[in-house]
Amino acid sequence: MTVSTSPPLARAPIDRDGRTRADPDFEARFDADPASRVVAVRLGRALLAERIEGSAPALELRHPSELPEPTLRCYLGRADDVMFEVRVFDEDAAALIEPEEARWSGLRQAVPVLGSRDAALITEAVAMATWHEGHAHCPRCGATTVPVQAGWSRRCENEGNLLFPRTDPAVIVLVVDDDDRVLLGSNALWEQHRFSLLAGFVEPGESLEAAVVREIGEEAGVLVDRVEYVASQPWPFPASLMLGFTARVADGTPAASAVADGEEIIELRWFSRDELVASLGEIALPGETSIARWLLERWFGGPIDEGLPWSTR
Repeated sequence: MTVSTSPPLARAPIDRDGRTRADPDFEARFDADPASRVVAVRLGRALLAERIEGSAPALELRHPSELPEPTLRCYLGRADDVMFEVRVFDEDAAALIEPEEARWSGLRQAVPVLGSRDAALITEAVAMATWHEGHAHCPRCGATTVPVQAGWSRRCENEGNLLFPRTDPAVIVLVVDDDDRVLLGSNALWEQHRFSLLAGFVEPGESLEAAVVREIGEEAGVLVDRVEYVASQPWPFPASLMLGFTARVADGTPAASAVADGEEIIELRWFSRDELVASLGEIALPGETSIARWLLERWFGGPIDEGLPWSTR
């Protein structure tokens, strides 16, 4: 089996339909359209359809007329000639929609089992719900803000300025040495024996390539070059865009000189392909939804083991 040409959360982009957001009559038009469908979210978890014998996992997509009043609505865009919104509900309303707790699923649990379209919808829905939750007040004056532009901005009720969703760019890097071994690290925040690629946020005024060199230098103490961009995917935990790169240890820099910084990264290990396979019962690798897993399997040449636990990246 080969590895997909794109990361898991970047395989079915939704038509964001940006021009529709400015239509003042859009919400009424959405509600009146019999084909409109809503992704219901509560506490960062989306409602999944009830599983019937033989059915594939899917989002529960309901018409707005079937749902109670939400605390937030946001237009997600179009796919398959259908318009989609995310609507966020409080606990009481969510219980009326579906009282069974197991039907409400977080991203990490849902994305690996959903089809490409539903995975894209839940990723966008949870990302937007999270942004709105954290921006109820203006950062300049502290006044309340209200959603406008079909949920794609918030307006300060005091000063009238607009706030827009922000995405935090982060680089994640598959580092190899001259023997084509991969460098994996264990983060201090993870459980013991979990390993993944090295990653970090891009700093203000910094290029992506410079961020790659800096992060690997800070976390592993080695200089890398031959930095190449591969692909990106959203990672709404809470609002990151993971930018995947490959890099090679610079000429004249011994691979053995890689040393964990002892703060963020507590252990580093080099793996050949055979060594990685031999270690699968000893270490946990990044999960199927992460770009880290996709980059790793791309280097490996195929799927490693779909049963491994999920990482936090």
